[in-house]
Amino acid sequence: MYIAVAPGPPTPDSRDAVALQSLDAAGVRLGEPMVMARDRFPAAVAQAAGRRPVWVWSSTRLWYPELLAAGVDVDRCRDIALTRALLANSPSCAPSPYLASIRSAALTADGTEPPRTLLPPPPPPNQHSLFDEPPEATGPLLDDVVEEFTRQLSTLADATDPGRLNLLVAAESAGALIASEMEHWGLPWRRDVHEDLLERTLGPRPVEGARPLKLEQLAFELRRTLGSPTLNPDSPQEVLRALHRAGIEVKTTRSWELEQQRHPAIEPLLAYKKLSRLWTANGWNWLDTWIRDGRFRPEYVVGGVVSGRWSSRGGGALQIPRQVRDAVRPDPGHVFVVADAAQLEPRVLAALGQDSALATAARGRDLYQGIADQGFGGDRAQAKLAMLGAMYGATSGDSGRLMPQLTRTYPRAIGVVEAAARAGEAGDGVSSHLGRGCPPASEEWRARQRTTTAEEQRRADGAARARGRFTRNFVVQATAAEWALCWLAEIRRRFAESTIPEPRSRIAFFLHDEVVLHVPEGRDAEATAILADAARAATRLMFGEIPIEFSISTVTVTSYADAK
Repeated sequence: MYIAVAPGPPTPDSRDAVALQSLDAAGVRLGEPMVMARDRFPAAVAQAAGRRPVWVWSSTRLWYPELLAAGVDVDRCRDIALTRALLANSPSCAPSPYLASIRSAALTADGTEPPRTLLPPPPPPNQHSLFDEPPEATGPLLDDVVEEFTRQLSTLADATDPGRLNLLVAAESAGALIASEMEHWGLPWRRDVHEDLLERTLGPRPVEGARPLKLEQLAFELRRTLGSPTLNPDSPQEVLRALHRAGIEVKTTRSWELEQQRHPAIEPLLAYKKLSRLWTANGWNWLDTWIRDGRFRPEYVVGGVVSGRWSSRGGGALQIPRQVRDAVRPDPGHVFVVADAAQLEPRVLAALGQDSALATAARGRDLYQGIADQGFGGDRAQAKLAMLGAMYGATSGDSGRLMPQLTRTYPRAIGVVEAAARAGEAGDGVSSHLGRGCPPASEEWRARQRTTTAEEQRRADGAARARGRFTRNFVVQATAAEWALCWLAEIRRRFAESTIPEPRSRIAFFLHDEVVLHVPEGRDAEATAILADAARAATRLMFGEIPIEFSISTVTVTSYADAK
């Protein structure tokens, strides 16, 4: 059973109302809608939990946080906005007026690769419309939600592989629930540990507008060794000019290039750059902005990258530097169980290609060593270089030299990424295993391919190769993102079904192929078993019974810094 949720007309006791409408499996209304004051909404959701409905709403971000704040969680939902974005580009969907309308409104490619953001920023809370323009009255809002949902159901039913696409939609919506729960519960963060790290590394907290003491000392040393008393070390242009005046011929101020030079200024410059990154990215101002009540609560954006990977808004949530990870510590009486899906993308490639040789290489061992033993004389470094080159398009240089051997050994797997690259170079779209689509190239990109001069042809060929590299990796990365979503959903479901009373184990953090669980002490063995069982279930959901192992490595720690 589905229950649609939308803003409702004012009730006698409240002008901020919610309308709930029960729907059958085809999206047909069952009875009349129930309208209630907004503050009664959480109680109504809790009361319906025994029936295990799927909640249908315009956006999980608009509705779920208030339920979590009231102590109510939901089992399943259908996020209309996320589903709309999936259907807009999925090649599995048959043409229809509905698809034509949402595709014409979707963001298009800019030339070399599709846009990385599928959805515009979410509307502010309590925005009373599913679409761009608010209606004149509040009555039709529920009609809008139900109509959109039924059109989506019809589109999914007509897909070339409705089973896969429905699984993708369910996984994406489950991801939206998990993201909201991660934001609500937050990632435990010890401010005192972080501040101690900053003081030991940078010196005491400076006054506003000043540099920390150790940065100022390094700046003084840099000016002295370069003979530039007014140098601003935060300006790459000034630093580059000062380096040139000192006879240091570098093209950029990037660390890898500076490390090749021999000059007294290089050591303080590299040290300054490292400490400056800490100060600006995760210094005291970052702590003041993002750590509240001992928790880091960024905004996770489900499907924020075109391949389906998550992104974040603010705080650098998906890029927690190693320098500050020691501040990520569990609550008293808890531990972190950190799980990593080892070498996920090449294992996904083996499944996509149904390549038994690559599956054998991955079975019960380090996949790259397995590849090395099968075709590279046991040289793991060469095997890894070749496989990464195949998946990411680095097919020249050393990677290109190794590609023929990789292709001979794993023709089915390499055929998958080669076919995706050729499609991208031709301007076509490609698809993940479950049906997430990469948009086709824009008309501007296609126009640039119709060249008249040799220089235009060189630029067009470069754009084609760039798009081919993108689509080559898209089919693997997008499918890996789908597997990770299924893994997350299975972990969440198992935690919800656990008979162990509070405090519950929770998903605290997620990064592409890594999950951090916040677990009561003594339950880490149970959590580890759930992680492995959920991984096996995700593999069966995605690919059926296949002879490929998706290995999960887990570690129990009391500091995130000890996880790797």
